Amino acid sequence: MKTLFKNARLIDPEAETDAPGWLLVEGGTILATGTGQPPAADNVIDCAGKCLAPGIVDIGVKVCEPGERHKESFGSAGAAAAAGGVTTMVTRPDTQPAIDTPEVLEFVTRRAREASPVRIKPMAALTKGRAGREMVEIGFLQDAGAVAFTDGDQVVENNKVLSRAMTYARSLGALVIAHPQDPGLSAGASATSGKFASLRGLPAVSPMAERMALDRDLALVEMTGVKYHADQITTARALPALERAKGNGHDVTAGVSIHHLTLNELDVGDYRTFFKVKPPLRAETDRVALVEAVASGLIDVICSMHTPQDEESKRLPYEEAAAGAVALETLLPAALRLVHADAIALPRLWRALSLNPARRLGLDTGRLATGAPADLVLFDPDAPFVLDRFTLRSKSLNTPFDGARMQGRVLGTWVAGKHIFEGG
Repeated sequence: MKTLFKNARLIDPEAETDAPGWLLVEGGTILATGTGQPPAADNVIDCAGKCLAPGIVDIGVKVCEPGERHKESFGSAGAAAAAGGVTTMVTRPDTQPAIDTPEVLEFVTRRAREASPVRIKPMAALTKGRAGREMVEIGFLQDAGAVAFTDGDQVVENNKVLSRAMTYARSLGALVIAHPQDPGLSAGASATSGKFASLRGLPAVSPMAERMALDRDLALVEMTGVKYHADQITTARALPALERAKGNGHDVTAGVSIHHLTLNELDVGDYRTFFKVKPPLRAETDRVALVEAVASGLIDVICSMHTPQDEESKRLPYEEAAAGAVALETLLPAALRLVHADAIALPRLWRALSLNPARRLGLDTGRLATGAPADLVLFDPDAPFVLDRFTLRSKSLNTPFDGARMQGRVLGTWVAGKHIFEGG
């Protein structure tokens, strides 16, 4: 059965084009694209001039199975992802227990297959229990389906342990994902150091904590030759080190969360805990520098860093509240703020949302090319709405965008040609 998407505005991140055309799907893959008169098909979808792009590939999603299913399950996360145009979730291993053995990984894979309408690609821990003392069985976990290895925000402090893990990962061609924050300097911090944090009396961390940790990681990358990805670069001070590493030919990429691209430290206001994320929100000068780094390609990936937290862990004094925000459904409209501000073009934005993360993980998605999987999102980039967090499909509703005016609605999502979400 052939499905034709006609009258579409095709957003092709690989060719970096934004042009009218049609797209033909058969058997879960893209059969052809073109302009002019479209071919015949069994099923015809009129896109009415709206944007048709590859589905988003989101690196760093936390699904709280096993251990904290009350915060998020594969069913609720999958529904939220589909509604947000995310067709592949790359899940974090910071669960309870951590995903550090093939058995736990196989459980997660089975639950995801049963409950989620979108693709799930799990990451595994880099060290056992994410404790930073002993590396996991990287080879066995790779065989079980792990696409990358990370201890998340639990930074491996022992350089010898980390260097050995990187060396072993290098021998197997495995990707190591790190969280560049000096754990000593950032311990207990809930804001970025500066006038705002001082006025609010909040424990703060210097942006140099990120720069110092990134310098340490990049030195170990140079020593071991491992494939390395920094999960979140959030400060301007870290960008020169990243640029040097890339210029020296190291296999290094970096990401940034949508919250650090669209919010700044002043959004915390009067201790609004839904704005407490890790690392903390930065100065406006940092935010602008990060947007420019995405536009230039220095930062490769934009992610949601979806971190569900229940009401009990957020309805606390700011210092005590849990860090994190849900973002699977808000990733696309929040990212479109950058387009509406003329800071970045749609094809370049989609390189960071879809093509680059897919390439980094060795996936065939993120493209509109012939033969690529038909993982697609149809969206109206200009549709305005006011976000109501109680309409979100996540079990946890801790979004900083509650009540915000946004533009960009998902009209439909397809995975392998199967229609999994239809928007209003």
